[in-house]
Amino acid sequence: MSSYDALAASYDALTVDVGYRRRADYLARQFRRSAVPVETVLDLACGTGTIACLLAERGYQVVAVDGSEEMLTQAARKAAALERPPLFLHQSMPRLRLGMTVDAAVSTLDALNYLTRTADLKETLRRVCRWLRPGGLFLFDVNTPYKFRRMDGQVYLDETEDSYCVWRTFYAPRQKICTYQVDLFRRTGDGTWDRTFEEHRERSWEREELEAFLKEAGFDDVTVTGDLTSRPPAPEEDRWIFRCRKAVNS
Repeated sequence: MSSYDALAASYDALTVDVGYRRRADYLARQFRRSAVPVETVLDLACGTGTIACLLAERGYQVVAVDGSEEMLTQAARKAAALERPPLFLHQSMPRLRLGMTVDAAVSTLDALNYLTRTADLKETLRRVCRWLRPGGLFLFDVNTPYKFRRMDGQVYLDETEDSYCVWRTFYAPRQKICTYQVDLFRRTGDGTWDRTFEEHRERSWEREELEAFLKEAGFDDVTVTGDLTSRPPAPEEDRWIFRCRKAVNS
């Protein structure tokens, strides 16, 4: 099965410890510091739409894109009660096409790590730059090479009253690919359990690679920090946050 097809319905319950509101608050603070006033925001690879909805609640006009129809179904349900819900689009990252420019773009929770081919990552960055206003802010995070090395051979468990999820992780350093094998057990209406399997793959990108790709795509003022901080990343950092802007003359 493709990534998140089976996991979509249980995803929110299994990620309650992510701290979405704290992450949305961080993004909003960065928007307020942007040289370009931020009213419209692209949420790239929005998943079940939690960040998109939190930004919409804060008054931003949000366009949210994801490649999984199942995740977007969950997102649409979540946004139904909002006065100004995000506009959800079913698109893969390398095929991003908005038809409108936005003031800022975000991508959270290591979505760009799912782009395992250099060509796809470069094309995605070019397309984000294409639909961003000159001077507009682009914020995204990635899992670090350190985190992937640390995760090799690990087993992680997540459970709720109606679901039980087992993640097995394997990191191939030569290919720079981390594979997650996911077994998901969900309780059905008659009390029995249904089992599904998914396999996810994330690419480890070096900081210098990402900085070079961003500049090639048309971004400048690239800065990198630890997760949700303003400090430079530590050597043993699980997540980097990249902050850059579309070059004014790009």
